[in-house]
Amino acid sequence: MSKLRVNAFTLSLDGHGAGPGQTLEHPLGVGGENLHKWMVGTRTFRTMVLGQDGGTTDTNETFAARSFENVGAWILGRNMFGPIRGEWPDDKWKGWWGDNPPYHVPVFVLTHHKRAPITMEGGTTFHFITDGIHSALEQARSAAGDKDVRVGGGVDTIRQYLQEKLIDEMHLAVAPVLLGRGENLFAGLDMLKLGYRCTEQVATTLATHVTIGRA
Repeated sequence: MSKLRVNAFTLSLDGHGAGPGQTLEHPLGVGGENLHKWMVGTRTFRTMVLGQDGGTTDTNETFAARSFENVGAWILGRNMFGPIRGEWPDDKWKGWWGDNPPYHVPVFVLTHHKRAPITMEGGTTFHFITDGIHSALEQARSAAGDKDVRVGGGVDTIRQYLQEKLIDEMHLAVAPVLLGRGENLFAGLDMLKLGYRCTEQVATTLATHVTIGRA
């Protein structure tokens, strides 16, 4: 059965999924790039995001590769698509990733402002959803068919789906980094009461990989 998944979502030791002050120059917030050292050297990241050969084939690669398996659609918060706030000023901004984004399936972007779909190279089409997380999930599941839907973030989007008990499985990579401030994933959430438990834990020098599923 199709799942709603979070994969390869990195947190700091103090629970932040992004640093403070997210801007065009600092898309992950100040210091946020330090969270992702576990991933950027993997073969999957180099292939899927950079279009390059090489990369590690270690435990970090195992989790990076797993994150793309059986994914038929994605859901993103608007900040994950771009730094623009309010009404779309024009159609020039088409995401952080260039002409060929690393998704290669339909992507449903949560926003309060209408925008026509954008068809990119490699099979990615961005759809902009203005009527909430449930509508986005329904459309993503329809597009995914028998495959899973992956919630790519950011923090607020994942929190909304957790609060509704809609996420079936969540892989977090906890980096040995303190950010001090930023967006905290678990602030105010009672994960036990929501019905989740830890199902897997694997440590590397760059991250501790934790999988959370339904109890």
